Amino acid sequence: PASSTRRRSSTSAPRAERTGVDRSSGIDCLIDIKLISIFHADPGAESRPAMKESLKSSLPGIPMLLAMLAGVAAGAWLAIAGGLQAGSVPNLIGGLALASVSAFCMAGLYMVEPNQSAVLSLFGKYVGTVKENGLRWNNPFFAKKKVSQRVRNFESGKLKVNELDGSPIEIASVIVWQVVDASEAVYNVDDYESFVHIQAESALRAMATSYPYDQHEDGQLALRSHASEVGEHLKQELQERLADAGIAVLDARISHLAYAPEIAQAMLQRQQANAIIAARTRIVAGAVGMVEMALAELQKNGVVQLDEERKAQMVSNLLVVLC
Repeated sequence: PASSTRRRSSTSAPRAERTGVDRSSGIDCLIDIKLISIFHADPGAESRPAMKESLKSSLPGIPMLLAMLAGVAAGAWLAIAGGLQAGSVPNLIGGLALASVSAFCMAGLYMVEPNQSAVLSLFGKYVGTVKENGLRWNNPFFAKKKVSQRVRNFESGKLKVNELDGSPIEIASVIVWQVVDASEAVYNVDDYESFVHIQAESALRAMATSYPYDQHEDGQLALRSHASEVGEHLKQELQERLADAGIAVLDARISHLAYAPEIAQAMLQRQQANAIIAARTRIVAGAVGMVEMALAELQKNGVVQLDEERKAQMVSNLLVVLC
């Protein structure tokens, strides 16, 4: 027994050691995972500044153009005069330099049309946005990208999606939008026009799956019967997607709505059946109301006294005639 006890103790010790090794390795793995998650996290995800538009002043372009033309003319005159006179090399060099600088400064001229903005950048750094109309002038080293802020609209293509009940439908929409922040439109997305078209289709698909095609219950919103509410939902959905691109959605409406061709005939028959049922239900309700009114008038005026059996027979006859 003593030897067996020693054997058990000797076997239990390695087990404890192995268990300790496994636990320590598990702790090391957890520490490694935490360190990896820390090192792979984006350090600028929370501190990255949001792009916001800032207005940049500019000089009138016409006076600057006249001044630069005068500089080119004066430089040319000095260069020609220095070339004709012997020993006037400084005049020649000064005239060429003046003409060259004046001609280079003409690169700072640009034109801004009404409802248009010019986004300026210096060697990749955003400088500001100019919204003053007409011929303007800024630093020739500024890169200028013009963004139209006019109201635009487009009609999306017909999309085939499944509505809330799972039936395939065809749907299209008309979107009215406008750029309200030129800097966000240029720097937050790659191509803001393509971004609007793609996000409009995505928002339309998401909205179409949230509503049934027809109203099945009282108070239920449907695509066909609640166009205003559905359009407002589409507008809000699209505005949330386009907010970071500096774009405002002015209006969103459904322009085409129909069942898919493969189920259109079956859905038409179902609509006709529902219409027939609704019509018959209204006829029956009207007939019952007329019978109740007739019995009440007979009893009120005392024209005839009817027992329950005669009342039942009269009701049956009236319903047969009216329905």
